[in-house]
Amino acid sequence: MFHYDRGLKLTEIDLAIDMRRRQPRGFISHAHADHMAPHELAFCTPATGRLYQLRQGKHRAVQEMPFGKALEWNAFRLTTFPAGHVFGSAMLLAETQGRSFLYTGDFKLDPSATAETCILPRAETLVMESTWGDPRFRLPPRTTVVQQLLNLVHDAFQQHRTPVIHAYVLGKAQEVTKLLTQAGIPVLQHPLAYEVSCVYRECGCDLGEFKRYPGAPLPGHAIIAPPRMQKGFHLANLTRVTSIAVTGWAVDAQASRRWTSDHVIPLSDHADFDQLLETVEQVDPEIVYCTHGPVSFVQQLRDRGRRAVVLGQREQLTLF
Repeated sequence: MFHYDRGLKLTEIDLAIDMRRRQPRGFISHAHADHMAPHELAFCTPATGRLYQLRQGKHRAVQEMPFGKALEWNAFRLTTFPAGHVFGSAMLLAETQGRSFLYTGDFKLDPSATAETCILPRAETLVMESTWGDPRFRLPPRTTVVQQLLNLVHDAFQQHRTPVIHAYVLGKAQEVTKLLTQAGIPVLQHPLAYEVSCVYRECGCDLGEFKRYPGAPLPGHAIIAPPRMQKGFHLANLTRVTSIAVTGWAVDAQASRRWTSDHVIPLSDHADFDQLLETVEQVDPEIVYCTHGPVSFVQQLRDRGRRAVVLGQREQLTLF
C-alpha cells in the first residue's frame, strides 16, 4: 500500500506524502517548508493550497481536498481530516481493498484559536508525527499558558515597554494574534507574518484587529515577529522591548535558551507526549510508524503492547 524511499509514498497511485523533493503528485498536510515542495500537482485542503501558493508561487497547480469529502482515485479512497496543527492542516486517510492507512502529519489534539479541531479516524496502519515523544514533553494546560502570555503582555504595557512576541510566521503568529485580539489587545505584525495572516483572513479565519508594522511601535499594541534566530526578524525603531518567545521547547530548559528572549512560554502546536499516547489509543492501529520524533518513543509504545517501528528504517523499504 505504501513504501518509504527518502520519503513516504502511496505506492499504487504514486502519491508522495509531505515529501520535500519535487514530485509529479504530492499530498501536502500543511504549508510549513519542511512538509512541501513545488510539486507538479499538489493535493491539499483549500486553505493549505492558498498558503502553498503564497510560498511556492501562485501558478502552482492544486487539487483541493476539503475536509471529510472523499476523493476516489483508482481503487483508493482518500479523505482529509483536521489535524489541529495550523489553519488548514490535514491528516490523510487512505482506504483500499479493505485496508486503511492514516498519516497524521504535524498535529495536536487540544483546541486552537485558529486551527480546525483535530479529528482522529480509525485505521489499521498509523504513520504518526511524534515530535514530543519523550515523557519530559508534557505541556501545561493550555489555559495556563494563554494566561501567562496575556499577563506578560499586560506587564510590559504597565512598564511602558513594547511586548514583542516571537513566533513562526505561519501558524503560531496567527494563533498568538487571535489570542491577543480576543483579549482586546491590538496587534502589529512583521511583514512576513502579515502576508500569511492576510491569506488566513481571505480564507475565512478571523484574527481580529491586526495591522502591518508601520515602522514604529504604537502605544497599547503588541508586536508579532519571527523567532530571533530567523533571518530578517528585526523591526526598526524598537527600543524598550519585552521579548516573549512561544514554543513547545520552553518545557526543555536547555532547548529554550536558543530562543534568546526575556521569556519563553510553552505554547505548542504539536501533540505532547500524553496526546501522542492518546492518539494511538483512539486510532487503535495494528502497527504504528513513528516519524519526526525520538526513537525512544517507539519503545514507549512497545512497552504498552503496541507494534511500533521507526518510519524509514532499512528493513522497512519493502511494501506494506
